[in-house]
Amino acid sequence: LGKAMSASFSSHIDELRQYYNTGATRSIAWRSQQLQRIIQLIEENRETMTSALYQDLHYDPFLQEMSEVGFPLKEAEYHLANLPKWTQPQYIDLDLMLKPAHGYVLPEPLGVVLIISPWNYPLSLIFKPLIGAISAGNCVIIKPSEISANTSKWITKYLPTYLDSSAIRVLEGGPEETTALLREKFDHIFYTGSTAVGKIVMRAAAEHLTPVTLELGGKSPCIIDKDVDLDVTVRRIVIGKFGNCGQTCVAPDYILVLKDLEKDLIEALKKTISEFYGENPQTSPDYGRIISVKHTDRLSGLLQGETLIFGGSIDREERYISPTIIKSSLQSQSKIMQEEIFGPILPIITISNLNEAIKYINDRPKPLALYVFSANQDVQQAVISSTSSGSVCVNDAVIQVTDKNLPFGGVGPSGIGRYNGKSSFDTFSNPKSVMSRGTWVDPSLRYPPFTERKLWWLKTLSNFRLPPKMDFF
Repeated sequence: LGKAMSASFSSHIDELRQYYNTGATRSIAWRSQQLQRIIQLIEENRETMTSALYQDLHYDPFLQEMSEVGFPLKEAEYHLANLPKWTQPQYIDLDLMLKPAHGYVLPEPLGVVLIISPWNYPLSLIFKPLIGAISAGNCVIIKPSEISANTSKWITKYLPTYLDSSAIRVLEGGPEETTALLREKFDHIFYTGSTAVGKIVMRAAAEHLTPVTLELGGKSPCIIDKDVDLDVTVRRIVIGKFGNCGQTCVAPDYILVLKDLEKDLIEALKKTISEFYGENPQTSPDYGRIISVKHTDRLSGLLQGETLIFGGSIDREERYISPTIIKSSLQSQSKIMQEEIFGPILPIITISNLNEAIKYINDRPKPLALYVFSANQDVQQAVISSTSSGSVCVNDAVIQVTDKNLPFGGVGPSGIGRYNGKSSFDTFSNPKSVMSRGTWVDPSLRYPPFTERKLWWLKTLSNFRLPPKMDFF
Protein backbone atom coordinates (compact mmCIF):
# COMPACT_ATOMS: atom_id res chain seq x y z
CA LEU A 1 0.00 0.00 0.00
CA GLY A 2 2.82 2.39 0.90
CA LYS A 3 4.61 1.79 -2.42
CA ALA A 4 1.37 2.18 -4.37
CA MET A 5 0.65 5.45 -2.55
CA SER A 6 4.13 6.80 -3.26
CA ALA A 7 3.84 5.79 -6.91
CA SER A 8 0.51 7.61 -7.16
CA PHE A 9 1.91 10.78 -5.60
CA SER A 10 5.01 10.60 -7.80
CA SER A 11 2.76 10.34 -10.83
CA HIS A 12 0.86 13.49 -9.86
CA ILE A 13 4.07 15.41 -9.28
CA ASP A 14 5.64 14.21 -12.53
CA GLU A 15 2.57 15.28 -14.49
CA LEU A 16 2.59 18.71 -12.87
CA ARG A 17 6.30 19.11 -13.52
CA GLN A 18 5.87 18.19 -17.17
CA TYR A 19 3.10 20.77 -17.47
CA TYR A 20 5.19 23.39 -15.69
CA ASN A 21 8.04 22.77 -18.14
CA THR A 22 5.75 23.68 -21.04
CA GLY A 23 5.82 27.25 -19.73
CA ALA A 24 2.01 27.50 -19.63
CA THR A 25 1.88 28.74 -16.04
CA ARG A 26 4.39 31.51 -16.67
CA SER A 27 2.01 33.59 -18.79
CA ILE A 28 0.24 36.50 -17.12
CA ALA A 29 -2.94 35.44 -18.92
CA TRP A 30 -2.92 31.98 -17.30
CA ARG A 31 -2.20 33.36 -13.83
CA SER A 32 -4.91 35.99 -14.13
CA GLN A 33 -7.45 33.45 -15.36
CA GLN A 34 -6.79 31.14 -12.40
CA LEU A 35 -7.11 34.00 -9.91
CA GLN A 36 -10.39 35.03 -11.50
CA ARG A 37 -11.60 31.46 -11.26
CA ILE A 38 -10.83 31.40 -7.53
CA ILE A 39 -13.04 34.46 -7.10
CA GLN A 40 -15.75 32.76 -9.14
CA LEU A 41 -15.41 29.54 -7.13
CA ILE A 42 -15.96 31.31 -3.81
CA GLU A 43 -18.75 33.60 -5.00
CA GLU A 44 -20.74 30.84 -6.72
CA ASN A 45 -20.48 28.31 -3.87
CA ARG A 46 -20.84 30.35 -0.68
CA GLU A 47 -23.76 28.33 0.65
CA THR A 48 -22.10 24.92 0.45
CA MET A 49 -18.79 26.42 1.57
CA THR A 50 -20.21 27.99 4.73
CA SER A 51 -22.23 24.85 5.45
CA ALA A 52 -19.03 22.77 5.49
CA LEU A 53 -17.35 25.31 7.78
CA TYR A 54 -20.29 25.25 10.19
CA GLN A 55 -20.26 21.47 10.36
CA ASP A 56 -16.55 21.42 11.22
CA LEU A 57 -16.18 24.39 13.54
CA HIS A 58 -19.65 25.91 14.18
CA TYR A 59 -18.38 29.09 12.51
CA ASP A 60 -20.51 32.16 13.18
CA PRO A 61 -21.71 34.12 10.10
CA PHE A 62 -19.36 37.05 10.75
CA LEU A 63 -16.25 34.86 10.99
CA GLN A 64 -17.29 32.97 7.86
CA GLU A 65 -17.79 36.15 5.86
CA MET A 66 -14.70 37.96 7.13
CA SER A 67 -12.13 35.17 7.26
CA GLU A 68 -13.09 32.34 4.95
CA VAL A 69 -14.87 34.37 2.26
CA GLY A 70 -13.69 37.98 2.49
CA PHE A 71 -9.95 37.49 2.96
CA PRO A 72 -9.42 35.13 0.00
CA LEU A 73 -11.55 37.33 -2.27
CA LYS A 74 -9.62 40.47 -1.34
CA GLU A 75 -6.30 38.65 -1.69
CA ALA A 76 -7.16 37.36 -5.18
CA GLU A 77 -8.38 40.79 -6.30
CA TYR A 78 -5.21 42.43 -4.96
CA HIS A 79 -2.96 39.98 -6.81
CA LEU A 80 -4.97 40.42 -10.02
CA ALA A 81 -4.58 44.20 -9.83
CA ASN A 82 -0.83 44.10 -9.15
CA LEU A 83 0.32 41.08 -11.14
CA PRO A 84 1.49 43.05 -14.22
CA LYS A 85 3.67 45.26 -11.99
CA TRP A 86 5.06 42.47 -9.78
CA THR A 87 6.20 40.34 -12.71
CA GLN A 88 8.24 43.13 -14.30
CA PRO A 89 12.04 43.15 -13.96
CA GLN A 90 13.31 45.51 -11.29
CA TYR A 91 16.28 47.42 -12.72
CA ILE A 92 19.15 48.29 -10.40
CA ASP A 93 22.18 50.57 -10.50
CA LEU A 94 25.43 48.73 -11.13
CA ASP A 95 28.90 49.76 -9.98
CA LEU A 96 31.00 51.82 -12.36
CA MET A 97 33.52 49.00 -12.56
CA LEU A 98 30.89 46.86 -14.32
CA LYS A 99 29.86 49.40 -16.97
CA PRO A 100 28.88 49.28 -19.76
CA ALA A 101 26.15 47.01 -18.43
CA HIS A 102 22.69 46.95 -16.93
CA GLY A 103 21.26 44.70 -14.25
CA TYR A 104 17.85 43.71 -13.03
CA VAL A 105 16.06 41.27 -10.74
CA LEU A 106 13.49 39.09 -12.48
CA PRO A 107 10.91 37.17 -10.39
CA GLU A 108 10.51 33.67 -11.78
CA PRO A 109 8.29 30.82 -10.53
CA LEU A 110 9.83 28.09 -8.41
CA GLY A 111 8.18 25.09 -10.10
CA VAL A 112 5.97 22.54 -8.33
CA VAL A 113 5.07 23.51 -4.77
CA LEU A 114 3.25 21.78 -1.92
CA ILE A 115 0.76 23.53 0.38
CA ILE A 116 -0.20 21.67 3.58
CA SER A 117 -3.09 23.47 5.22
CA PRO A 118 -4.44 23.42 8.81
CA TRP A 119 -7.93 22.75 10.15
CA ASN A 120 -8.64 25.93 12.12
CA TYR A 121 -9.21 28.22 9.10
CA PRO A 122 -9.42 25.37 6.62
CA LEU A 123 -10.31 27.31 3.47
CA SER A 124 -8.70 30.74 3.80
CA LEU A 125 -5.40 29.10 4.79
CA ILE A 126 -5.56 27.10 1.57
CA PHE A 127 -6.63 29.98 -0.64
CA LYS A 128 -4.19 32.63 0.60
CA PRO A 129 -0.96 30.70 -0.08
CA LEU A 130 -2.54 29.17 -3.21
CA ILE A 131 -3.19 32.66 -4.58
CA GLY A 132 0.46 33.56 -4.00
CA ALA A 133 1.68 30.36 -5.64
CA ILE A 134 -0.54 30.88 -8.70
CA SER A 135 0.28 34.57 -9.11
CA ALA A 136 3.98 33.63 -9.05
CA GLY A 137 3.37 31.08 -11.85
CA ASN A 138 3.76 27.75 -10.07
CA CYS A 139 2.09 24.37 -10.25
CA VAL A 140 0.56 23.38 -6.90
CA ILE A 141 -0.38 20.31 -4.90
CA ILE A 142 -2.74 21.06 -2.01
CA LYS A 143 -3.01 18.78 1.01
CA PRO A 144 -6.03 19.88 3.09
CA SER A 145 -6.34 18.89 6.73
CA GLU A 146 -8.19 15.63 7.27
CA ILE A 147 -9.31 16.89 10.69
CA SER A 148 -11.66 19.48 9.15
CA ALA A 149 -13.23 16.67 7.13
CA ASN A 150 -16.19 18.54 5.66
CA THR A 151 -14.16 21.43 4.29
CA SER A 152 -11.56 18.97 2.98
CA LYS A 153 -14.30 17.23 1.01
CA TRP A 154 -15.60 20.59 -0.20
CA ILE A 155 -12.24 21.77 -1.55
CA THR A 156 -11.61 18.36 -3.15
CA LYS A 157 -14.98 18.46 -4.89
CA TYR A 158 -15.16 22.07 -6.07
CA LEU A 159 -11.62 23.30 -6.67
CA PRO A 160 -10.82 20.96 -9.61
CA THR A 161 -14.00 22.07 -11.41
CA TYR A 162 -12.77 25.68 -11.49
CA LEU A 163 -8.98 25.60 -11.67
CA ASP A 164 -6.61 24.11 -14.25
CA SER A 165 -6.16 20.50 -13.10
CA SER A 166 -3.05 20.20 -15.25
CA ALA A 167 -1.35 22.59 -12.81
CA ILE A 168 -3.31 22.49 -9.53
CA ARG A 169 -4.39 19.35 -7.68
CA VAL A 170 -5.89 18.43 -4.31
CA LEU A 171 -4.72 15.26 -2.56
CA GLU A 172 -6.63 14.17 0.54
CA GLY A 173 -5.37 11.93 3.32
CA GLY A 174 -4.10 11.69 6.87
CA PRO A 175 -0.65 11.50 8.46
CA GLU A 176 0.39 8.47 6.36
CA GLU A 177 -0.42 10.24 3.10
CA THR A 178 1.26 13.44 4.26
CA THR A 179 4.39 11.49 5.19
CA ALA A 180 4.43 9.89 1.74
CA LEU A 181 4.00 13.28 0.07
CA LEU A 182 6.90 14.72 2.02
CA ARG A 183 9.22 12.05 0.62
CA GLU A 184 8.72 13.57 -2.83
CA LYS A 185 10.81 16.38 -4.26
CA PHE A 186 9.10 19.76 -4.40
CA ASP A 187 10.47 23.20 -5.23
CA HIS A 188 8.89 24.72 -2.12
CA ILE A 189 6.80 23.47 0.81
CA PHE A 190 4.36 25.78 2.56
CA TYR A 191 3.12 24.34 5.86
CA THR A 192 0.72 25.81 8.41
CA GLY A 193 0.28 23.97 11.70
CA SER A 194 1.98 22.91 14.89
CA THR A 195 5.65 23.33 15.76
CA ALA A 196 6.03 19.56 16.27
CA VAL A 197 4.85 18.75 12.75
CA GLY A 198 6.77 21.73 11.40
CA LYS A 199 9.98 20.02 12.53
CA ILE A 200 8.96 16.86 10.64
CA VAL A 201 8.26 18.91 7.50
CA MET A 202 11.62 20.65 7.75
CA ARG A 203 13.51 17.39 8.20
CA ALA A 204 11.79 15.88 5.17
CA ALA A 205 12.46 19.01 3.09
CA ALA A 206 16.15 18.87 4.02
CA GLU A 207 16.50 15.55 2.17
CA HIS A 208 15.93 17.41 -1.11
CA LEU A 209 17.23 20.81 0.08
CA THR A 210 13.71 22.11 -0.50
CA PRO A 211 13.01 25.61 0.87
CA VAL A 212 10.12 25.86 3.30
CA THR A 213 7.68 28.35 4.70
CA LEU A 214 6.55 27.27 8.16
CA GLU A 215 3.63 29.12 9.70
CA LEU A 216 3.59 27.71 13.21
CA GLY A 217 2.42 29.15 16.52
CA GLY A 218 3.43 29.42 20.14
CA LYS A 219 2.25 31.24 23.21
CA SER A 220 1.36 34.80 22.14
CA PRO A 221 1.45 37.06 25.22
CA CYS A 222 -0.81 40.02 25.91
CA ILE A 223 0.45 42.84 28.15
CA ILE A 224 -2.07 45.21 29.70
CA ASP A 225 -0.67 48.47 31.06
CA LYS A 226 -2.45 50.66 33.63
CA ASP A 227 -2.93 53.44 31.07
CA VAL A 228 -5.72 51.86 28.98
CA ASP A 229 -9.37 52.19 28.10
CA LEU A 230 -10.35 48.96 29.86
CA ASP A 231 -13.71 48.48 28.13
CA VAL A 232 -12.22 48.75 24.64
CA THR A 233 -9.22 46.64 25.66
CA VAL A 234 -11.36 43.82 27.00
CA ARG A 235 -13.72 43.78 24.01
CA ARG A 236 -10.78 43.39 21.65
CA ILE A 237 -9.14 40.70 23.75
CA VAL A 238 -12.36 38.70 24.12
CA ILE A 239 -13.11 38.61 20.40
CA GLY A 240 -9.46 37.89 19.61
CA LYS A 241 -9.22 35.08 22.15
CA PHE A 242 -12.65 33.45 22.03
CA GLY A 243 -13.49 33.97 18.34
CA ASN A 244 -13.29 30.55 16.64
CA CYS A 245 -13.25 29.13 20.16
CA GLY A 246 -9.63 30.18 20.68
CA GLN A 247 -8.45 28.09 17.73
CA THR A 248 -6.43 30.87 16.10
CA CYS A 249 -2.64 30.71 15.87
CA VAL A 250 -2.26 34.38 16.85
CA ALA A 251 -4.93 34.44 19.57
CA PRO A 252 -3.73 35.90 22.88
CA ASP A 253 -2.47 32.89 24.83
CA TYR A 254 -2.20 34.53 28.24
CA ILE A 255 -2.46 37.97 29.84
CA LEU A 256 0.24 39.79 31.82
CA VAL A 257 -1.44 42.52 33.87
CA LEU A 258 -0.40 44.84 36.67
CA LYS A 259 -1.59 43.60 40.05
CA ASP A 260 -3.63 46.75 40.75
CA LEU A 261 -5.64 46.21 37.56
CA GLU A 262 -6.28 42.48 37.93
CA LYS A 263 -9.64 42.64 39.72
CA ASP A 264 -11.14 45.21 37.35
CA LEU A 265 -9.83 43.27 34.35
CA ILE A 266 -11.41 39.99 35.47
CA GLU A 267 -14.79 41.64 36.12
CA ALA A 268 -14.66 43.35 32.72
CA LEU A 269 -13.78 40.05 31.02
CA LYS A 270 -16.71 38.26 32.66
CA LYS A 271 -19.11 41.06 31.72
CA THR A 272 -17.97 41.22 28.12
CA ILE A 273 -18.05 37.45 27.60
CA SER A 274 -21.66 37.45 28.83
CA GLU A 275 -22.53 40.39 26.56
CA PHE A 276 -21.01 38.68 23.51
CA TYR A 277 -22.19 35.10 24.05
CA GLY A 278 -24.96 35.27 26.66
CA GLU A 279 -25.20 33.57 30.02
CA ASN A 280 -24.94 30.20 28.30
CA PRO A 281 -22.48 30.42 25.38
CA GLN A 282 -23.38 26.85 24.37
CA THR A 283 -26.64 28.18 22.93
CA SER A 284 -25.08 31.21 21.26
CA PRO A 285 -25.01 31.20 17.42
CA ASP A 286 -21.83 33.28 17.66
CA TYR A 287 -19.76 30.84 19.71
CA GLY A 288 -17.85 28.04 18.01
CA ARG A 289 -16.90 24.49 18.81
CA ILE A 290 -13.64 22.62 19.29
CA ILE A 291 -12.64 20.81 16.09
CA SER A 292 -12.79 17.28 17.54
CA VAL A 293 -13.44 15.22 20.68
CA LYS A 294 -9.70 14.49 20.82
CA HIS A 295 -8.86 18.19 20.97
CA THR A 296 -11.65 18.73 23.52
CA ASP A 297 -10.05 16.09 25.74
CA ARG A 298 -6.64 17.73 25.36
CA LEU A 299 -7.99 21.11 26.51
CA SER A 300 -9.94 19.50 29.32
CA GLY A 301 -6.70 17.89 30.50
CA LEU A 302 -4.91 21.26 30.50
CA LEU A 303 -7.48 22.58 32.98
CA GLN A 304 -6.76 19.88 35.54
CA GLY A 305 -5.26 21.36 38.69
CA GLU A 306 -5.66 24.98 37.52
CA THR A 307 -7.35 27.74 39.55
CA LEU A 308 -10.64 28.46 37.81
CA ILE A 309 -11.91 32.05 37.82
CA PHE A 310 -14.71 31.86 35.25
CA GLY A 311 -16.32 29.34 32.90
CA GLY A 312 -14.92 25.83 32.71
CA SER A 313 -18.07 24.12 31.39
CA ILE A 314 -17.37 21.18 29.06
CA ASP A 315 -19.70 19.11 26.86
CA ARG A 316 -17.43 16.48 25.38
CA GLU A 317 -19.88 15.03 22.88
CA GLU A 318 -20.76 18.45 21.49
CA ARG A 319 -17.07 19.49 21.49
CA TYR A 320 -17.98 22.48 23.62
CA ILE A 321 -15.80 24.31 26.14
CA SER A 322 -17.13 27.58 27.50
CA PRO A 323 -15.01 30.75 27.55
CA THR A 324 -12.75 30.07 30.52
CA ILE A 325 -10.48 32.26 32.65
CA ILE A 326 -7.90 30.80 35.03
CA LYS A 327 -5.42 32.26 37.50
CA SER A 328 -1.75 31.54 36.85
CA SER A 329 1.59 33.01 37.92
CA LEU A 330 5.06 33.89 36.66
CA GLN A 331 6.40 30.86 38.52
CA SER A 332 3.91 28.35 37.13
CA GLN A 333 5.40 25.21 35.58
CA SER A 334 2.00 23.69 34.73
CA LYS A 335 1.41 22.16 31.32
CA ILE A 336 -0.98 24.91 30.27
CA MET A 337 1.83 27.46 30.60
CA GLN A 338 4.34 25.30 28.71
CA GLU A 339 2.44 24.65 25.47
CA GLU A 340 0.23 26.63 23.13
CA ILE A 341 -3.34 26.45 24.44
CA PHE A 342 -5.19 26.77 21.11
CA GLY A 343 -8.57 26.86 22.78
CA PRO A 344 -10.94 29.07 24.82
CA ILE A 345 -8.87 29.13 28.01
CA LEU A 346 -7.26 32.40 29.12
CA PRO A 347 -4.69 32.44 31.95
CA ILE A 348 -4.25 35.70 33.89
CA ILE A 349 -0.79 36.44 35.32
CA THR A 350 -0.09 39.45 37.52
CA ILE A 351 3.12 41.48 37.21
CA SER A 352 4.71 44.21 39.31
CA ASN A 353 6.03 46.28 36.42
CA LEU A 354 6.65 46.31 32.68
CA ASN A 355 10.21 45.02 32.95
CA GLU A 356 8.92 41.91 34.68
CA ALA A 357 6.59 41.23 31.75
CA ILE A 358 9.34 41.79 29.18
CA LYS A 359 11.72 39.46 31.03
CA TYR A 360 9.04 36.75 31.25
CA ILE A 361 8.45 36.95 27.50
CA ASN A 362 12.15 37.02 26.61
CA ASP A 363 12.85 33.96 28.77
CA ARG A 364 10.55 31.91 26.53
CA PRO A 365 10.48 30.89 22.84
CA LYS A 366 9.78 33.76 20.47
CA PRO A 367 6.02 33.99 19.89
CA LEU A 368 4.09 34.34 16.65
CA ALA A 369 2.39 37.50 17.93
CA LEU A 370 2.66 39.86 20.87
CA TYR A 371 0.01 42.28 22.12
CA VAL A 372 0.42 45.37 24.26
CA PHE A 373 -2.45 47.54 25.42
CA SER A 374 -1.33 50.98 26.54
CA ALA A 375 -1.93 54.62 25.67
CA ASN A 376 1.63 55.37 26.78
CA GLN A 377 3.94 55.50 23.75
CA ASP A 378 6.99 54.90 25.91
CA VAL A 379 5.45 51.63 27.09
CA GLN A 380 4.54 50.67 23.53
CA GLN A 381 8.06 51.33 22.24
CA ALA A 382 9.67 49.57 25.18
CA VAL A 383 7.75 46.39 24.38
CA ILE A 384 8.35 46.63 20.63
CA SER A 385 12.09 47.31 20.94
CA SER A 386 12.83 44.94 23.84
CA THR A 387 11.09 41.77 22.59
CA SER A 388 11.14 39.61 19.48
CA SER A 389 8.03 38.14 17.84
CA GLY A 390 6.54 37.49 14.43
CA SER A 391 4.31 40.55 14.80
CA VAL A 392 3.26 43.11 17.39
CA CYS A 393 -0.17 44.67 17.64
CA VAL A 394 -0.69 47.70 19.85
CA ASN A 395 -4.13 48.19 21.41
CA ASP A 396 -5.82 45.36 19.52
CA ALA A 397 -5.54 41.62 19.03
CA VAL A 398 -5.33 39.33 15.97
CA ILE A 399 -6.40 42.09 13.56
CA GLN A 400 -2.81 42.72 12.38
CA VAL A 401 -2.84 39.55 10.25
CA THR A 402 -5.70 40.84 8.09
CA ASP A 403 -3.89 43.61 6.22
CA LYS A 404 -2.43 42.55 2.88
CA ASN A 405 0.47 44.99 3.20
CA LEU A 406 1.72 43.58 6.51
CA PRO A 407 3.79 40.41 5.97
CA PHE A 408 2.64 37.62 8.26
CA GLY A 409 4.89 34.97 9.77
CA GLY A 410 6.84 33.88 12.80
CA VAL A 411 10.40 34.02 14.04
CA GLY A 412 12.48 31.11 15.29
CA PRO A 413 10.22 28.38 16.73
CA SER A 414 7.06 30.27 15.75
CA GLY A 415 7.82 30.08 12.04
CA ILE A 416 9.98 30.69 9.01
CA GLY A 417 9.03 32.94 6.11
CA ARG A 418 6.28 35.45 5.37
CA TYR A 419 3.15 35.77 3.31
CA ASN A 420 0.17 38.12 2.71
CA GLY A 421 -0.20 40.28 -0.39
CA LYS A 422 3.09 40.93 -2.20
CA SER A 423 4.92 38.81 0.37
CA SER A 424 3.01 35.75 -0.87
CA PHE A 425 4.12 36.44 -4.44
CA ASP A 426 7.72 36.84 -3.24
CA THR A 427 7.57 33.62 -1.18
CA PHE A 428 6.71 31.56 -4.26
CA SER A 429 9.15 33.38 -6.59
CA ASN A 430 12.87 33.16 -7.22
CA PRO A 431 14.35 36.69 -7.49
CA LYS A 432 16.74 35.90 -10.33
CA SER A 433 19.61 38.37 -10.75
CA VAL A 434 20.44 39.20 -14.35
CA MET A 435 23.36 41.22 -15.73
CA SER A 436 23.87 42.08 -19.38
CA ARG A 437 27.17 43.66 -20.47
CA GLY A 438 28.21 45.39 -23.63
CA THR A 439 31.22 44.33 -25.70
CA TRP A 440 32.12 47.64 -27.35
CA VAL A 441 34.69 48.38 -24.67
CA ASP A 442 36.82 45.82 -22.81
CA PRO A 443 39.60 47.45 -20.76
CA SER A 444 42.57 45.28 -19.86
CA LEU A 445 42.36 46.27 -16.19
CA ARG A 446 40.87 42.94 -15.10
CA TYR A 447 43.24 40.76 -17.12
CA PRO A 448 46.83 39.64 -16.37
CA PRO A 449 49.55 40.67 -16.22
CA PHE A 450 48.58 42.71 -13.12
CA THR A 451 50.79 45.76 -12.69
CA GLU A 452 51.07 48.47 -10.06
CA ARG A 453 49.36 50.88 -12.45
CA LYS A 454 46.42 48.53 -12.91
CA LEU A 455 46.13 48.15 -9.12
CA TRP A 456 46.07 51.94 -8.76
CA TRP A 457 43.27 52.22 -11.32
CA LEU A 458 41.37 49.38 -9.63
CA LYS A 459 41.44 51.13 -6.25
CA THR A 460 40.54 54.50 -7.79
CA LEU A 461 37.56 53.19 -9.80
CA SER A 462 36.32 51.03 -6.96
CA ASN A 463 35.91 54.10 -4.76
CA PHE A 464 34.39 56.31 -7.45
CA ARG A 465 30.62 56.88 -7.72
CA LEU A 466 28.81 58.72 -10.47
CA PRO A 467 26.03 61.07 -9.39
CA PRO A 468 22.65 59.42 -10.19
CA LYS A 469 21.82 61.79 -13.06
CA MET A 470 25.17 61.11 -14.73
CA ASP A 471 24.77 57.34 -14.60
CA PHE A 472 24.11 57.06 -18.35
CA PHE A 473 25.97 53.83 -19.12
